[in-house]
Amino acid sequence: MLEKSRLHEIYYWLQLNRTLEERLVKLYRTGKVVGGVYTSRGQEVISIGTACALAKDDLLAPMIRNLGALLVRGIRPEDVLAQYMARATSPTRGRDCNLHLGDLRKGLIAPISMLGALIPVMAGAALAARMQKQNRVALTYIGDGGTSTTDFHEGLNFAAVHKLPLVLVIENNGWAYSTPTSRQTAEPDFMTRTRAYGIGGYKVDGNDVLAVYETASRAIADAREGRGPVLIVAITMRMKGHAEHDDAWYVLKEDLEAWKSLDPIGRFEQYLTESSSMTPAERDIILERVRSEVERASDFAEKSPFPAGESAAGGVFYESA
Repeated sequence: MLEKSRLHEIYYWLQLNRTLEERLVKLYRTGKVVGGVYTSRGQEVISIGTACALAKDDLLAPMIRNLGALLVRGIRPEDVLAQYMARATSPTRGRDCNLHLGDLRKGLIAPISMLGALIPVMAGAALAARMQKQNRVALTYIGDGGTSTTDFHEGLNFAAVHKLPLVLVIENNGWAYSTPTSRQTAEPDFMTRTRAYGIGGYKVDGNDVLAVYETASRAIADAREGRGPVLIVAITMRMKGHAEHDDAWYVLKEDLEAWKSLDPIGRFEQYLTESSSMTPAERDIILERVRSEVERASDFAEKSPFPAGESAAGGVFYESA
């Protein structure tokens, strides 16, 4: 069992993830977000559980639903909101939006819009680390729909052949946008991919943050010890549509209601209460901390200027200091 302080830290990340996304939704609906908003509601624990399991020097490449992973690795709420609002103070200085940001100093490789493309990129990063004799693990994510891409096959196959320290997390939420898994693959059990590629793997309840953390810790240890790439299949749900512009009309209403009862944050709160790991007063302190941080970040982002037009050509190519 994790120490009480570690459990509280994980709870803080979960609440910050959700509260920050709720603020993003409000900003989107009032026309202050440039571009779309893709939330991770219902599957936050995958991002946070896996990111918390990584070592500081490991490499991480999130996708658009992995806000929690960015937060764990040190990206501030101010950075996130300014990024979505295309402000000059954002990590990309207003040149990109959504979660398309990274920071190599933090071991973060920015998302790529083409699904699956991060897999060969992270296989290459894992290979580079090995060539430099660095004991680093590379971890990235893919949705169930993205497993059908060529990059998924080529990247994972390359990593398997070369026994690279790559951990790939399949976030199986049952939908590839509006396409159910049953119409996306004839073999819905993604664990069969481990046999196909000759690699190790684990299946985990993607709505149980402690199970995700423990599974990710084992997978990362396997990869670090030279056993080659490891696949994690996390079974989860998407409590909203593909993005804020999608009302999820294609999902049965009874499924949406069932998802509410399986809310992963609610499940973790219940565990903390039943295990006497958190008192109501301790919970309130964390929630107040999260609320104040998001308020402060929102105020900062809204007051930040848009980038000057003449700066548009800067930062495209390498610029010396």
